[in-house]
Amino acid sequence: MTDNNKTAEYSEDTIKTLEWKEHIRKRPGMYIGKLGDGTSQDDGIYVLMKEVLDNSVDEYMMGFGKKIEILNEYGVIKIRDYGRGIPLSKVLDVSSKMNTGAKYDSKVFKKSVGLNGVGIKAVNALSETFIIRSFREGEVKEIEYSEGKIIRDEKIDKSNEKNGTEIIFKPDIQLFKSYHYLDDFIESMLKNYVYLNSGLTVKYNDKTYYSKNGLLDLLNDTIKEEQRRYPIIHLKGDDIEIALTHANQYGEEYYTFVNGQHTSQGGTHLLAFREAVVKTIRDFYKKNVDFSDIRTGIVAAISIKVEEPVFESQTKTKLGSKNIAPDGPTIRSFIMDFVTKELELRLHQHSDIADELWRKIQESEKERKEISGIKQLARKRAKSVKVHNKKLRDCRVHFNKNKENADASTLFITEGDSASGSITKSRDVNTQAVFSLKGKPLNTFGKSKKIVYENEEFNLIQAALNIEDGMEGLRYNKIVIATDADVDGMHIRLLLITFFLKFFPDVIKNGHLFILQTPLFRVRNKKKTFYCYSEEEREAAMKELGANPEITRFKGLGEISPDEFKHFIGKDIRLDPVIINKEESISEMLDFYMGKNTPERQNFIIDNLRDEEEVL
Repeated sequence: MTDNNKTAEYSEDTIKTLEWKEHIRKRPGMYIGKLGDGTSQDDGIYVLMKEVLDNSVDEYMMGFGKKIEILNEYGVIKIRDYGRGIPLSKVLDVSSKMNTGAKYDSKVFKKSVGLNGVGIKAVNALSETFIIRSFREGEVKEIEYSEGKIIRDEKIDKSNEKNGTEIIFKPDIQLFKSYHYLDDFIESMLKNYVYLNSGLTVKYNDKTYYSKNGLLDLLNDTIKEEQRRYPIIHLKGDDIEIALTHANQYGEEYYTFVNGQHTSQGGTHLLAFREAVVKTIRDFYKKNVDFSDIRTGIVAAISIKVEEPVFESQTKTKLGSKNIAPDGPTIRSFIMDFVTKELELRLHQHSDIADELWRKIQESEKERKEISGIKQLARKRAKSVKVHNKKLRDCRVHFNKNKENADASTLFITEGDSASGSITKSRDVNTQAVFSLKGKPLNTFGKSKKIVYENEEFNLIQAALNIEDGMEGLRYNKIVIATDADVDGMHIRLLLITFFLKFFPDVIKNGHLFILQTPLFRVRNKKKTFYCYSEEEREAAMKELGANPEITRFKGLGEISPDEFKHFIGKDIRLDPVIINKEESISEMLDFYMGKNTPERQNFIIDNLRDEEEVL
């Protein structure tokens, strides 16, 4: 091809300008992260809810509207606030013009979350139905959209409703496929909103959420009193609030917020806080204590307010800002100054807390030194098998490298060679890794962390995940337990969940652990094949295929051929997230399900026993 021909191909006709709604629908990831089906707490359907809720919460933060009502009816979300209401002449602009909103006026919304004027427009464009109503001074303006296109634009009319805004939307099933909202994720989101906005009432369906004491309530609801080593320390200042304690658990647990936004991936404020806690405690006890001994078992929440915050993604889950305000101090110095002053003062004022904290640090130091020798041997062993680790078939993209598609990085933990072989042959080698168990793992209930290093399999899992020193190095976004749906498979699931709950609870609390659903039946004829995950799906498939279809009952993962397996771990993968309810105590759960309370557990099993047909 000549240069002239190449030039002709690159003409005015090849330059396209997409309308705002077309651009959002074509590149949804730029606006809401991933689409997802609702099985992950960062899936797009929850981001859509957040974008609407952020506007309502910002109204409350400015002193308008103390109540927000949310209704979820079969995936249709209705959110009503009682703020000032959008100026009626601007309802169209606010809902359909990019970079339009009141939050550009820093006098009105000085420390707001949604500063980019995009959020509500993204909800509009990605919904098959989107209705916005603004009630203001006895009048109402209503507009209805579909996929960002106006379906109905009502004239301004009279209304008896109180001031505020109401938005109803249904995510577009063309984009989100077979999505479903999980109330556990919504409940966690709403609780965070009220913790960060003391005095705000949020009603979701029939449940009401309210917090009087902010982050103190968050920790009170998160960790049972009997698990705390000392009373929760609650510190408040201008633009900063902190709550912290230590618990009888491993790892570090943090809840971080910026301007009311839950920054689940932390950021500059979390780094500064962790550093400040270590420095303050070292200075208070005048001992150069190892940082891991100070932070092991810590449970803390920190909220700061920042002018013009900069986040590392559109979904605002990680703070990137270096300064509290454009001309203000750095976030590091702001948090460091507050923590060193206020935490040290609190420890001086409460000698009982200081004494118990020191005991906790000494216990952690003793355990760390006891297992240091075993740790070195385990690391050496893990390093020696790293290159030729027969248990791990790794992938190319890893979560901790922040590369494109890193969120898709997945590790399947399988039982036996047959199941791992099928998944290995049918997986996506770029984003999916496989770790093969040789049998049932050890029950870790009642064991110390020493077992993680003594047990070769656990040590190799820990090494594969790269979480020995914290969640920052996690190599896979999704850790998927892939076992047979029989008694042995269920037992292995329970043993693995126990392992993570006991030693790495953040893996579960941060939404990284899942159970793989695999089909129970294959129903087919010469023209069509259906893979069915329940009795209901099997009956529907039989009805569609007509008389005498071939029905196969899968009893184990090893029975499914690699050619078939690729359908179940690809774009249509079905995952059940492992979720911990904040009201449940991890230690109590483990004691009940994995401890020696045989009569109580036996009665529970008898009371909840169902036959196979019921389970299906």
